[in-house]
Amino acid sequence: CDTMTAPEWGPLCRLAAANADTDAAARAFFELFFRPLVIGDPPALFTGYFEPELAGSPTRTPRFAYPIYAKPPELTEGSPWYSRDAIESGGLLRGRGLEIAWLDDPVDVYFLQIQGSGRIKMPNGEVVRVGYAGKNGQPYRSIGQELVRRGSLTADQVSAPEIAAYVRANPGAGSRLLAHNPSFVFFRKLANLAADQGPIGAMGRSITALRSVAVDPAYTPLGAPVWIEKDGQAPIRSLMIAQDTGGAIRGPQRADIFYGTGSGAGSAAGSVKDGGRMVVLLPIDQAYAMMPDG
Repeated sequence: CDTMTAPEWGPLCRLAAANADTDAAARAFFELFFRPLVIGDPPALFTGYFEPELAGSPTRTPRFAYPIYAKPPELTEGSPWYSRDAIESGGLLRGRGLEIAWLDDPVDVYFLQIQGSGRIKMPNGEVVRVGYAGKNGQPYRSIGQELVRRGSLTADQVSAPEIAAYVRANPGAGSRLLAHNPSFVFFRKLANLAADQGPIGAMGRSITALRSVAVDPAYTPLGAPVWIEKDGQAPIRSLMIAQDTGGAIRGPQRADIFYGTGSGAGSAAGSVKDGGRMVVLLPIDQAYAMMPDG
């Protein structure tokens, strides 16, 4: 709440801090001071993301040969920089000491960038937490949609496991497929983050499994409560908080649900591509200001 700068939030945050910590009190609080607002036209598109756990090394070895990089100092956020292909194939960052860690699979490097955070276990047992530090300013292009366009997968088949399997089974074509997405993400080490805490979201706070969502802040204010009605094989009806953003999360009825850490969370998140509806809860004055005329 301390990161909410809009004037409508200050009094509400103080009231929330003083409110009784019960379900009934929370429900009464939201019903009295907030209004639900459906921004855009449903159906929504819900996907899932997670924090992967990967093996890695602080130095390059015959096994660990694929680096993840810290942000170059000359990169200006929002300004176009070199593409993924130029960075990876051209070796633009090689030898500059920007390598945070080395992984053993280029597919893991790619999907770590998609997830935006991860835990990397070093050979000595140390676990290094990494989080989003910036990107190269190039547009995000879906390699799943590209596989559908090529006829390699159907739209129903597209998922993170299917894409990963395709790239690993077709190294040459797979490498070119990854380069189809020019967007490239840089990382930073996360210090002082307890093992039971989630990664750091766009608001600078640890996010929580099945309580935090990534949204498009052009439509959904960061920090706002969002009522999620997700359909599909594992329906969700739950109140979550808009705490994160993502390169592929664009539009008013678009949300990426955080599923947690590790392979189990990854399996759950990777299968999510569902419709439904998202309802943003906003302070009354802000909600009325955002309502369409008429």
